[in-house]
Amino acid sequence: MLRAIIIEDERPAMEILLYTLTEIEADVRIEAVLSSVAESILYLSTKPKADIIFSDVQLSDGLSFEIFKTVEVSIPVIFITAHDEFIINAFDSNGIDYLLKPVNKKEIKKSLLKYRMFEQHFINNNYVINKIAGHLGSPKKRRLIVRKGLEYIPLKPDDIVLFYTENKIVYLIDRQGKKYQADKNLSELEEELDKKNFFRANRQYLLNIKFVRGYKSYETVKLLVDLDVMIPDLDHQIIVSQETAPLFRQWMFNA
Repeated sequence: MLRAIIIEDERPAMEILLYTLTEIEADVRIEAVLSSVAESILYLSTKPKADIIFSDVQLSDGLSFEIFKTVEVSIPVIFITAHDEFIINAFDSNGIDYLLKPVNKKEIKKSLLKYRMFEQHFINNNYVINKIAGHLGSPKKRRLIVRKGLEYIPLKPDDIVLFYTENKIVYLIDRQGKKYQADKNLSELEEELDKKNFFRANRQYLLNIKFVRGYKSYETVKLLVDLDVMIPDLDHQIIVSQETAPLFRQWMFNA
């Protein structure tokens, strides 16, 4: 079953979307049809269970982006609008697709396929399981033993800015900008560290939220992360992919 929420203030557009969804998805349930920013904020504040939100951008009392700035929403959103100038805002608001009116059956079907691909991606990476089990499994590391030359040094995770891989070796940088070598790979470290504080931005980087100054849109659908600590030896850009961006925003918001 696909559980959907529709946010649309134009009745004809809402009816067309509703009809198209029932044609595409035999087992679709509309959890709510909302027509304004205020009504949507009130409803979504109750933490409803839904798989997808279809939302117009321009509503009678403002832009729908205000909804997702006001309420913490983890449900992916497909935005539908008559204008294309809001596309960057859409991908900063849990958006996984952006359709221009009038939409047709083929476009909606393609958007739902994208949603299914994202859903499968998160399942395959055990994201939900890891998030639930993060505090129920083995205790998280309170100290890590790292190397600097021949010397082994204990470091608290709170003092580590990030971990990164280079030439198949994992390094870490502390709050003073000092560089050390780790004896484990990023996947092993990710399992050992508290997921509230550390996030796997991509294959190369594992970040500590305490040192993330912020982020901004990059190449429309990706995110570029800005750190509080200057790291002279690290001249790479830390990019969060389109698929991981919604999880990153949620991690930042919930911290």
